[in-house]
Amino acid sequence: MAFYRSQGDVPAKRHTRHPQPEQGYRGGPYFFEELMGAEGFSSDSSLLYHRNIPSTVGDARPWSVGDLTTVPNEPLLPRHFKLHDLFTPDEAAGTDVVTGRRLVLGNADVRLSYVVAGTASPWYRNGIGDECVFVEAGRARVETVFGAFAVEPGDYLVIPRATTHRWLPEATEPLRAYCIEANSHIVPPKRYLSRFGQLLEHAPYCERDLRGPAGPLLAEDIGADPGEESEIYIKHRGNGPGGIVGTIHTIPFHPLDVVGWDGCLYPYAFNVADFEPITGRVHQPPPVHQVFEGNNFVICNFVPRKVDYHPLAIPVPYYHSNVDSDEVMFYVAGNYEARKGSGIGRGSVSLHPGGHVHGPQPGAIEASIGVEYFDELAVMVDTFRPLELGPGGRAVEDPAYARSWLRAGAAS
Repeated sequence: MAFYRSQGDVPAKRHTRHPQPEQGYRGGPYFFEELMGAEGFSSDSSLLYHRNIPSTVGDARPWSVGDLTTVPNEPLLPRHFKLHDLFTPDEAAGTDVVTGRRLVLGNADVRLSYVVAGTASPWYRNGIGDECVFVEAGRARVETVFGAFAVEPGDYLVIPRATTHRWLPEATEPLRAYCIEANSHIVPPKRYLSRFGQLLEHAPYCERDLRGPAGPLLAEDIGADPGEESEIYIKHRGNGPGGIVGTIHTIPFHPLDVVGWDGCLYPYAFNVADFEPITGRVHQPPPVHQVFEGNNFVICNFVPRKVDYHPLAIPVPYYHSNVDSDEVMFYVAGNYEARKGSGIGRGSVSLHPGGHVHGPQPGAIEASIGVEYFDELAVMVDTFRPLELGPGGRAVEDPAYARSWLRAGAAS
């Protein structure tokens, strides 16, 4: 998003000589300027100043990015996946946020994965699209070439395409992360932005709510040798499932070599607790809950909020057909009123596909009348192309969910 930041050592004028200290580093007498820009020099960008030549590759070998095969949602059904059943505690202890992701749902525009991690990830760069990682539980330090973040439950971390970074979970508890990987950029909704890119008054969050990286961050700042050989895991386009393959580059220096940067393209964090819900006298449609968007999909969040206050209001959603989209809901906390009695709980993901009429479970309408406040937290992704089922989703599906509307009086 077009919100300018400048950190560290940058020259007064862009694209000019920026001398390194007399002792120099591996590359030469000047810092090396890298333009990291979106949409072919036609959108947001940042300039990063490296000690070393950022194009350097010492060695390369394939990286198996995991099972990304998908199968169609056939027969067409609403589905329920229990993500908390995907990892045992022993598995989580040896899993990292990058290589341990298990694909739940995906299409040509976006992939939704889940991971429970207890160990540090390798250095990683997604060369396909932006990532938006939602922290369900646990805490971590995320180190990037722009600087570092401390992330905690409720944080979204939006990471631009090609940003080198790694995840370091705290040892106190496993890190649970819901990973939204785009084949495009992930940005705030256009209707919330001025024509110059500022978040407008009617937006449910503003620039004050966004946390930029603390930096710059250099190898010696974390006790590492600036000249140590390093590996970077890169996800990129290829002929694998979903058109995705991986490569590991070996470089003869530490990735944290950026002495300064400035611009409008960089990772940032936003905590869902800072989202100000938009409410009304009668039930508000899902777009009021939107927080980000990508090509052919949107990200929304349902937060604790006062609900409809018309004297005849029905607070839970009306039944609706997703004519143009598949709807995916990740249930994080609280009691999601419309799904009571369906088997859905914390850590669940529901898929309500286009072509299926979905809405409250039996009895939920009556139970919601007179309720003034919903204590619920969920992350929703709506896609405008059909989603297919990934191996992670298929492994933890609750086959009874599609018939949950048959059980009259299921909600209390």
